[in-house]
Amino acid sequence: MKQNTFRRNFYYSLGFLFIFITNAFAQSSDKMDWWKDAKFGMFMHWGLYSQTAGYWKGHVAKGNEHFMIHEKISLKEYATIADDFNPVNYDAEKWVLTAKNAGMKYIIITSKHHDGFAMFDSPSNDYNIKERTPYAKDPMAELVAACHKHDMKFGFYYSLGRDWEDPDVATDWPFKGGRSNLVDYPDEDIKVYSRYFERKVKPQIKELLTQYGKIDVIWFDTPELISPEESKELRELILELQPECIINSRIKHGFGDYKVTEQEIVDGLEVEPWEACITMGKNWGYIEYDTIYKSSELMTRQLLEIVSKGGNLLLNNGPTAKGEITDLAQERLADMGGWIKQNSEGIYGSKPWEVQGERLADTPKENGKVKFSEEKNTMKDNEHDGTSKVIFPEVRFTSKDGAVYAYVCSVTDKDVVIKALALENGDKIKSITRLNTTDKVKWKQTKTGLTIKMPVYTATEIPITGFKIELK
Repeated sequence: MKQNTFRRNFYYSLGFLFIFITNAFAQSSDKMDWWKDAKFGMFMHWGLYSQTAGYWKGHVAKGNEHFMIHEKISLKEYATIADDFNPVNYDAEKWVLTAKNAGMKYIIITSKHHDGFAMFDSPSNDYNIKERTPYAKDPMAELVAACHKHDMKFGFYYSLGRDWEDPDVATDWPFKGGRSNLVDYPDEDIKVYSRYFERKVKPQIKELLTQYGKIDVIWFDTPELISPEESKELRELILELQPECIINSRIKHGFGDYKVTEQEIVDGLEVEPWEACITMGKNWGYIEYDTIYKSSELMTRQLLEIVSKGGNLLLNNGPTAKGEITDLAQERLADMGGWIKQNSEGIYGSKPWEVQGERLADTPKENGKVKFSEEKNTMKDNEHDGTSKVIFPEVRFTSKDGAVYAYVCSVTDKDVVIKALALENGDKIKSITRLNTTDKVKWKQTKTGLTIKMPVYTATEIPITGFKIELK
């Protein structure tokens, strides 16, 4: 009898444990659902560096938005930039609608970059936009409100392990003190990260999560010397204040909800949630002479490549000191938005297919190398950007609700042959439709491939076509 009672209690306990674990996993999964479905977000780098726009004392500044340490500028001198920072043309609603019309589902913006200057009202530290600039307001309050109004998810970027305003922030990459403010605080050995963590990080994270209503993402950067215990404490603090808030991997030590790659796209399928943050031009912040942006075609291709591999694209632009998104960025975003409006069915809420991509046979070559299109893609090599700038014919695949979506990119031939959908691979096709059109698609499936007749593009169209493929 006692044995039966023990066994019954054991199985009851085991059942409750299973329910608890299942519910905990479901809650975690549910929190990430919108993010996994979103696929496309806007990254915005905006700060005092936007005011100087790539220059310092009449010359091109070294280090672009990081120029404070590259030019060895003291904190006192750098802080004088705030005297002229006055974004009189800032329109939060326009920013949000620009992102929304581009097909983006969330916005991440720099609340505090490496220079330590807060772009929000920070009662715990007066080195901020409200206290130090003629603008004397909190632009983040308007931006969060506009996101809530237009059903746009919102997140704050926060530089975690670099802060050139604080005396206790040491760095060890690429060498000891390599990313530290050594002008004002030259002795790395006396710096204690935990003092900065308690004095600045925790109070400001609390402010970001209590002053604006719902915050969907905390996007940390450069964790540097944070300890595992501090990463754990920080995660607990965030979730105590906003349980549904998502945290990226740069909180460090395995306490993030998804991983980040910077200026690169992973080679193959990633099972775990991931995001690629990539610039439109060469820089993160506004640089006046950075006028060569990736083409709309290239960035749309990058979006499809990332989505086909299970990730999200966080596409960056740097607003001006006046609070404007540059004309070049607006043009590219409008182009992409027009294309996404026609072809989004296989993007949002999709999952990777068994094949992520296929290079097509008609890839143009010159001297044995893939031909580079200067006309369509004028982005030059940049040491900080590891993404390919080459445009070639390919197909990117996704799946959703039992259907396969094939995005045929940058072809010039009238017909394409897709080998991944050959009969010999076992998938027999029932029907093919071109996204957002009732035009009949001419296609033929054989043992060696699927042949599809392609549409003719106008000069202003992004030459990428999405097809929905129903399998038997």
